Amino acid sequence: MIPFVRAFDFAYGRCDQVSPLIQRVICDNPGPFTFTGTGTYIVGRPENGASVAVIDPGPVDQTHLAALLEAVDGRTVSHVLVTHTHRDHSPLARPFADRVGAPVLAMRPPARQTHASGALDEDEDEVFAPDTILSGGERIEGDGWTMRTMATPGHASNHMAFALEEENALFCGDHVMGWSTTVVAPPDGNMSDYMRSLDAVIAAGFSNLWPTHGAPITDVAPFLAACWAHRLEREAQILSRVRAGDRTIAQMVPVLYAAVDQRLWPAASLSVLAHLIKLVGEGRISVEGPPGLGSTYGAA
Repeated sequence: MIPFVRAFDFAYGRCDQVSPLIQRVICDNPGPFTFTGTGTYIVGRPENGASVAVIDPGPVDQTHLAALLEAVDGRTVSHVLVTHTHRDHSPLARPFADRVGAPVLAMRPPARQTHASGALDEDEDEVFAPDTILSGGERIEGDGWTMRTMATPGHASNHMAFALEEENALFCGDHVMGWSTTVVAPPDGNMSDYMRSLDAVIAAGFSNLWPTHGAPITDVAPFLAACWAHRLEREAQILSRVRAGDRTIAQMVPVLYAAVDQRLWPAASLSVLAHLIKLVGEGRISVEGPPGLGSTYGAA
């Protein structure tokens, strides 16, 4: 079982000092995929005159914009960083950056539509354009803080995490979340990429993880080990359903997700598809034609 953490202290629009170098302001956009809402992080010293970076400004929300501007008042925003271009993370980046006079940095937006099925409410921000395109391994510095970029594709093909060296912490976006497993939804989400990225985060040995949604993960190693085991368990369950005679995702989901709210089954279907694409690529499952939500699958 993954040791989820779902209870934490917050108030919408309030700027909380959550570590010596980290402040957080949460947007009032709760939902089944955003939990309590988008948490925007301000990285740097809290005193006037310090330079700070702001991570994931969030959706276009004037109340949240005002809260962020108030939170950074008296300081210089040197960088606006975006973990990925889903609409609960990136749309406010440009309006906020224009107000504070800072550049926007992120990976290149994907060329293809992310969630064509309409199953998710975190579709692509189609107008996002960073000033600087990141690829991973870059070093970003300010007054008393240093971050390095860490490419973590899987949830999204352009997912980037940011490691704060002074606190051995990772701003992990949606790659790992403390309240729920991460949705990996084709065509832009890729389970093979996700598992490789998870391996890299595990190997880095971070002390704390700061997801964009929900509470921080402070007992990192066992939490990530449980996330890894969960993915392998789900993979084994899918293999078992296929070997038991299920041929379509529509047959598998009601069994695999019987305890899950049926409103989330469309998203669950995409997660099953992501596993099936990986299993087909590894030669462990067969498929008639290209893998898709409506495809027919069989034992390899």
